[in-house]
Amino acid sequence: MSDSIITKKALASSMKSLMGKMPFSKISVGHICTECDLNRKSFYYHFKDKYDLVNWIYYTEFIETIQTQHYQDGWFFLNDICSYFYENRTFYINAFEVSGQNSFQDYFRAVLHPFILNYLKEILTTDENPEFFEVFFTDAFIVAIERWLKENPCRPPDDFIKLLKTSVGSLAKKIISEMNEDHSSP
Repeated sequence: MSDSIITKKALASSMKSLMGKMPFSKISVGHICTECDLNRKSFYYHFKDKYDLVNWIYYTEFIETIQTQHYQDGWFFLNDICSYFYENRTFYINAFEVSGQNSFQDYFRAVLHPFILNYLKEILTTDENPEFFEVFFTDAFIVAIERWLKENPCRPPDDFIKLLKTSVGSLAKKIISEMNEDHSSP
């Protein structure tokens, strides 16, 4: 492992440790560096700011791993996301609290968009406004995941995914039923 990766992992470990103890807004670059005995120069050599570090953690721990996966469907992909967040719950509850420019939520949304769009291509019956559906489903899943992570106690990922499937499936059945009723009435 290169020195650069070792340094980045040390900074990431420090950030994760600190986010387990205090809100993101209270964590400074100085705190991160002190936690792992590195200097600020080392931090800024590798990351623009603490937001960049949080996004790097997500990218290296999750995104690099899933890029090698071939998912049968979107539910397996979503289950992997939820399992990862569940295992790192304290860190991501804190990460989702950050708002504004460079926030984790914006980064997560940008990463999730292409995956959602890819799966929507398989189920959408129209080519009209695909970005609307992409944004709608991405936002819906982000809000659902964030709310689920904050539950106390937080139900296991498999139970959460089962509830999501039931919700989406029941809603789809209801909409199809209503559409069929509309077409059959004079």
